[in-house]
Amino acid sequence: MTFAVDVITLFPGAVADYCDTSVLGRARDAGVWRLRTLDPRDETDDAHRSVDDAPLGGGAGMVMRAEPIVRTVRATPDLARPVIALTPAGRPFDQDRARRLAATTGFTLVCGRYEGIDQRAIDLVCDEELSVGDVVLAGGELAALVVIEAVVRLLPGALGNEASIEEESFAEGLIEYPHYTRPALFEGLAAPAVLLSGDHGRVARCGSRAGAGPRAWCAPSSAAPTSWSAAAASPTRSDGSSRSSRARPSPERRALEPLDF
Repeated sequence: MTFAVDVITLFPGAVADYCDTSVLGRARDAGVWRLRTLDPRDETDDAHRSVDDAPLGGGAGMVMRAEPIVRTVRATPDLARPVIALTPAGRPFDQDRARRLAATTGFTLVCGRYEGIDQRAIDLVCDEELSVGDVVLAGGELAALVVIEAVVRLLPGALGNEASIEEESFAEGLIEYPHYTRPALFEGLAAPAVLLSGDHGRVARCGSRAGAGPRAWCAPSSAAPTSWSAAAASPTRSDGSSRSSRARPSPERRALEPLDF
């Protein structure tokens, strides 16, 4: 069965155009998933096809009216479920939620605009709310694309190499290892020596830890980050000095626990 994604949006072209590109476009062409966009303007009954109105109680901006969204959902009996509203108040979207959605047969995303969606539309026809982060966007279309891409790439047949999914960041609750390619030495920074050794077993061991997915250089930890223990874990300058390959987040967000090489 083809995975079904419906998007209720005032800008169907913006969503469809991106979904025609790269991984999403190839997966659509291969029949892995399908996209349908629904414009709530089509469910209005005035000459101007109005979908917004002033907020009750006053305040700046406009609010998306409940009627066009509710009518759109009710007029589409084969709408993919669950119906998810993209809102700042929603549950944070993460890789675990992406995996859970990928295990279903599809979903519908409702994209807000202006100051937001009339809460009654969410209460009446949406099954849940999701948020892609504590940022302000002009609308839900970019958030919808984040959800779609995160989920679709997990579907069987979406990627050329299924092993890529297993080694990615957050696949096993871990941050993916740093990546390097040619040249081995660039502007005085050398790639980790272990990656140049030709010993694939050693590379796999250095990038893994007990109970973790393969080749994860860094693991989340509640402990504060400490110094890296070997040159294999950080680029080395031609003068012999070294530095970490990535900026470490604050301990409050996600401390990185170094691995011994």
